[in-house]
Amino acid sequence: MQSGRDRPSVEFTFRWFGPHDPVPLAHLAQVPGVRTVVTSLADVPAGTAWSDEAIAERRALCAAAGLTWTVAESVAVHESIKLGADAHAHPHARDDAIEAFALTLERLGRAGVEIVCYNFMPVFDWMRTEFARPLADGSTTMAHVQHDLDAIDLTLGLPQLAAWPKGYTAHELDELLERYAGVDERRLLEHYRHFIAAVAPVAERAGVRLAIHPDDPPWPIFGLPRIVNDEASLADILAASSSPAHGLTFCTGALGARGDTDVVALAERFASRSHFVHARNVRRTGERDFYEADHTPEAGDVNLVEVLRALLDGGFSGPIRPDHGRMIWGETGIPGYGLHDRALGLMYLRGAYDTLRRA
Repeated sequence: MQSGRDRPSVEFTFRWFGPHDPVPLAHLAQVPGVRTVVTSLADVPAGTAWSDEAIAERRALCAAAGLTWTVAESVAVHESIKLGADAHAHPHARDDAIEAFALTLERLGRAGVEIVCYNFMPVFDWMRTEFARPLADGSTTMAHVQHDLDAIDLTLGLPQLAAWPKGYTAHELDELLERYAGVDERRLLEHYRHFIAAVAPVAERAGVRLAIHPDDPPWPIFGLPRIVNDEASLADILAASSSPAHGLTFCTGALGARGDTDVVALAERFASRSHFVHARNVRRTGERDFYEADHTPEAGDVNLVEVLRALLDGGFSGPIRPDHGRMIWGETGIPGYGLHDRALGLMYLRGAYDTLRRA
C-alpha cells in the first residue's frame, strides 16, 4: 500500500450543463477547492464536430467564473458508429461520424480540455424510471425499478424524461430497434474496437485522454446489447487499444448497481486505466432495482472511502466529481444535479482524500 505522501494527487471538480443549468457557475466556484469544471456542448448533434468557436465560448464562460474547463462530458457517439456497416445508413455514415468525433478531440485538445467522457450505450443513455422518489428524510432522489421499465410500451414512443434529454417518437424507436436487431454483444464490441482504433491515436496526439463510461444501468435494457458493465467486459473494452489515451470513467454508481459486483475490487484492478471518476452511491432494493443515496457509506451499498483508497493505491490521478445526488433543502432543478447535496458529497470526498493522503 502506498503511503499518503506517495499517493498521486486528484482534482475535485463539478459538472455544469451549460447556460440553461439552474445552478450558476459562480455558485460552483464557491465550493471550497473547486477550480475546474466538467461541461459539454449538449446542443451539438451526435456526428457533428464541435466548432472551435463554440468551444472557445464555453471556455470563456467558465473562465469568467474563475473556473477552467478540463473535462468534456459527454461527446456523443453517433449511432452509425455503434451499428457499424449498417445497410439502412449512408455507406460513409460511420466514417463521417468517426471523423467528426476525431475533429472534436483535436479542437478540445487545442483548447486545453484534457479528458473526454463518452459512452457506447445503444440508443439510450443512462436510464431511470423515477426522478423524484421521496426518502424518509424528506429529500427526493432518482431511482430505477426494472418492473416499471419493462412496463413501458415502446410502440407509443419514449418521451423526453425529467433528467434525460433525448426523447423518441414511436417511429424513430421502431426504426432504431429494427436496425439493432442483428447487433449482439459480440458485434457491438467489434464496432467499438473499430471506433477506438481510429480515435485513440488522434486523442493521444491531441493530449486528450478518453474515458468510456460504464453502462447505466449495468445490464441490457429493451433487449439492446450493452458491453461495459462488469469486470470481464471492462477488461475487454480496455484490451481494445493499448494507447495511453484509452481508459475508463470509473463510475461507482453505475458499477455498484449490480449486486454481484465488488466495486472496491474493480477499483483495485482498473485504477491505472481510469482517467476520470464519477463518485456516486446507490442503495440496491432488488436484483435490478436501486435508488441514488447520499455519498456516505452507511447510506448505500458503495463504500466510497474504500473505493477512493483503492484508486489512489492503484495509481489513479485525475479529476473526480460528485455524481448524482439527492434534491435537498427544497432545491429544484435538474434531478440529481442540484448544488447542495453534490457540494456536501464533494466535501465528504475531499475530507476522505485528505485523510488518506496523510495516512
